[in-house]
Amino acid sequence: MKIVLLGTGHIGHAIARLLHAGGDYDIIAADRDAHALAAIEALGVRTALIDFKDHDALCSLLSGNDACLNALPYHLATMVAKAARMSGVHYFDLTEDVRATRAIAKLAAGADTAFMPQCGLAPGFIGIAAHHLAHDFDAIHELKMRVGALPEFPTNELKYNLTWSVDGLVNEYCHPCEAIRDGKMQDIQPLEGLEHFSLDGVEYEAFNTSGGLGTLCNTLAGKVRNLDYKSVRYPGHRNLVKFLLEELRLRDDQEQLKAILRKSVPATMQDVVLVFVTVSGMRRGQYVQEVFSRKIFARTGADGVHESAIQITTAAGICAALDLFRAGKLPVRGFIRQEQIALPDFLANRYGCVYGGGIFTGSQQRPRDASNYPAKEAALVD
Repeated sequence: MKIVLLGTGHIGHAIARLLHAGGDYDIIAADRDAHALAAIEALGVRTALIDFKDHDALCSLLSGNDACLNALPYHLATMVAKAARMSGVHYFDLTEDVRATRAIAKLAAGADTAFMPQCGLAPGFIGIAAHHLAHDFDAIHELKMRVGALPEFPTNELKYNLTWSVDGLVNEYCHPCEAIRDGKMQDIQPLEGLEHFSLDGVEYEAFNTSGGLGTLCNTLAGKVRNLDYKSVRYPGHRNLVKFLLEELRLRDDQEQLKAILRKSVPATMQDVVLVFVTVSGMRRGQYVQEVFSRKIFARTGADGVHESAIQITTAAGICAALDLFRAGKLPVRGFIRQEQIALPDFLANRYGCVYGGGIFTGSQQRPRDASNYPAKEAALVD
C-alpha cells in the first residue's frame, strides 16, 4: 500500500518509523522543513520537500498513491482533505478541531474513497474505548471521558510541559466543547466544569476542552443522558490558564499566547498519557458502573529509540487505523468514525497493542490478551 505522510514533526516522525518498521507500506514523507526530512531519510524512508499551501503540488504528490496520512497542524486539515478527494486517495488525520471534522464529513459524502479524521489519542482511541464500554449497557445514564498528556515530573507553576502541538493545545482551550446534557446535544464553555479525582494515588483535575469527543455525540445521540469530555491536568493548572486567557485577554491574541508557551514552557520526553472512561447506567435491570483506565509512559522501544508517551499513543492510533482499514475491518469509502473500530481489533493490532501494554516489534507484536480489559477503580469528586 502506497502512503503519503504529510508532516514530519514530533508525531510524524514516530508515524514514519512505525510504518517503515512494519514493512507493509511504501512511504513518502513530505514536509516543508528540510531538516525534519533529513531525520526521516535516516530511517530509510523516501521524502519530498513541499509547500503544503501549493494546491497543485500537493495534488501531484498525492496522485497515484493509495492513502494520505495528515500529521500537519489542525488548521491545514480541510485543505489537505480537499486535495485527497481530488486526487482519489484515502484520507486519515489527527485533527482535534470540530469545524475541520465537520467539513471533512461533508467532503466524504459520495466519495469513492475513505475519510477518517481524528485518528489519534483524543479524539481517537478515547472514543473507541468509550464506545466499547458503553455498548453493553441497556440505558446509559452518564459517560465520562478523561484524557491527559502530562509531564511525569511536573516542576513549574503550570505543572505542565509541552509534549504535543502548541497550536492544538491552545485550540482546545479556546473553543466551545460538544456535550450531551439531559439527553440534548449542546456546546459548553472550555475550562469550565472543573472536577478533581485520584488514580493510583495521584491527584488530578479535569475540565472541559474542545474536540476530544470526536463524533460520539452524534453516534450516541438519543442513547445517553449525559456525555462529556475533559482534559486531565495536575491540580492548579486550569486556574492559571484561565488567568492567561481571560484576565490577560490572551484568548484574543492566541498567537501571542503560543509564543509565550513556546518560549517559557519547556518540552519534555518524560511524559505519561492517562486515559480514563466511566460509564454508568442500566444493564439487565441493575444500575451499574464500569471503568476503563490506562497509563502509558515514555519508553525506549525494541529498536532502541526513545519515544514520549504522546508520540507512542498518537502514532499508534493512526497506524492502527490504517492497518485495520488495509485488513478490511473498516468501510472502504465515505466518512469513517473512530468508534467504528472495535476495541478488541484495535488492542490486538501490532500498533494499537501499546494501549494494552504490548510492544511493537516490527511486523510482529506482543499484545496483552486482547479479550481482557482490567479496569482500575478511581474516585471521582465533582
